[in-house]
Amino acid sequence: QVQLVESGGGLVQAGGSLRLSCVASGRTFSNYGMGWFRQAPGKEREFVAAISWSGVNTEYADSVKGRFTISRNNAENTVYLQMNSLNPDDTAVYYCAAEPYYGGSYINEYDYWGQGTQVTVSS
Repeated sequence: QVQLVESGGGLVQAGGSLRLSCVASGRTFSNYGMGWFRQAPGKEREFVAAISWSGVNTEYADSVKGRFTISRNNAENTVYLQMNSLNPDDTAVYYCAAEPYYGGSYINEYDYWGQGTQVTVSS
């Protein structure tokens, strides 16, 4: 009952910023925890950030802490990932995901996934 569509990816130079958006459809969106994950070519999908249904609790991977900020606007059924100080290691396909509780960094907790949006950071 939840569909997720990411947008906002693109090509950016190192040190730049991007803001990813994930629009969710479904009347139960506000009850879902949300997460951002990313997957680089040839690598496993890895956790980036998570936010609870209320937006009060957030969690970040060590590699992005202090640079990325996850937020959500339940009235607009949207979760955001503000990415600052980007570096080439951030290059990946970024996915948003949803689960009925608060999955945090546990990828197995997430039930719904978007199609992904490509982020490429050049030197």
